[in-house]
Amino acid sequence: MKRAAAPVPRGGGAPPLALWALLLALPAAGALKVHREVELDFFQESFPSRKEAGELMFEFDDEETVHVDWDQKQNVWRLPEMTRFMDFNVQGALGNLAVLKNNLGIMIKRSNRTQAEAAPPSATVYAEDPVELGDPNVLICFVDRFFPPVLNITWLKNGQVVSEGVQETAFYPSVDWTFRKFSYLAFVPEEGDFYTCQVDHWGLQESLSKIWTPKVSPPVSETMENILCGLGLTLGILGIIAGTILFFKARKRNNRAGTI
Repeated sequence: MKRAAAPVPRGGGAPPLALWALLLALPAAGALKVHREVELDFFQESFPSRKEAGELMFEFDDEETVHVDWDQKQNVWRLPEMTRFMDFNVQGALGNLAVLKNNLGIMIKRSNRTQAEAAPPSATVYAEDPVELGDPNVLICFVDRFFPPVLNITWLKNGQVVSEGVQETAFYPSVDWTFRKFSYLAFVPEEGDFYTCQVDHWGLQESLSKIWTPKVSPPVSETMENILCGLGLTLGILGIIAGTILFFKARKRNNRAGTI
């Protein structure tokens, strides 16, 4: 088992985070199956709306298991079933973050505090399930390929900020040293409503807004239903007639063969 520190991000100055990756090889079904476990630890100067940010997160086979946020100071299990197999000491995680915070302060004092190059995010909004007006659903805002791992995601309904029914994941690391994050909004789609996922990040000159409106397939009219029913009935009758004709032809052919 090897532990390696992440490379220093581009742009000079002190690196704003520390990142480690672990690779585990576990036997499965008589063969060697390779599983990937990632431990992400970072502490950094944060977005202007917050003074500081830190996170410790474990990810197994690209699925987050648990994370500890510096603000929440408690375990947040994304896969609660994992608690049957593992335990996690929140105080130990906070201790690691405190060490990173102290190291960051030391590096800032010893450097010119030049910021690393920021990578602006992209965002996509989509519904979890097929949309039916009046049926509860979940909107997903997927924010991808950004650095550093600090941003604000805000949901708006018809231009008004929405806070109820909102959940977010931790920051997930990508192979190119950028990050991704999901935000979820529970909602009931209604005709005329529109939703906006607004993203704020250092790499953006202004807020990134993605608008989503319910797209529901138009209902089949009563006339069209009658046409389809009639067509189906016609095809069924034609099938019965064709089957009957073929049956008697085959029977007549067999009788002739028997006479010969």
